[in-house]
Amino acid sequence: MIRLRLFGRCRIYHDPVSPVLKAPAEIGWTSWFRDIDLVTPRKLKGKELLMRTRGWWTVEPERVADVVEKYGKLVVGERGELMVECDGEATMESLSMALSKEFDDQIQVAP
Repeated sequence: MIRLRLFGRCRIYHDPVSPVLKAPAEIGWTSWFRDIDLVTPRKLKGKELLMRTRGWWTVEPERVADVVEKYGKLVVGERGELMVECDGEATMESLSMALSKEFDDQIQVAP
């Protein structure tokens, strides 16, 4: 199993950037009749984290997900980084070529 970080070109600065989940999302609850002191922390999944790049990257995240999911799986790494997980080196090279063909230099994978 091989994991590489997924980077997209920043719409503003044009640097390759990758989202990082710094802390779990916190979902709270409110009620019409009372306050509910319940907060549920939840980690985002890979595709959910990718979708948060809408407006930040120069390409739409749905298009990126469509290409990536043909070759591997979007995952969140141990330190919260957005990654692509593939079965082997050949699959990873195919993914890299597909990203280059579809998005030129706007989407990249790197260790």
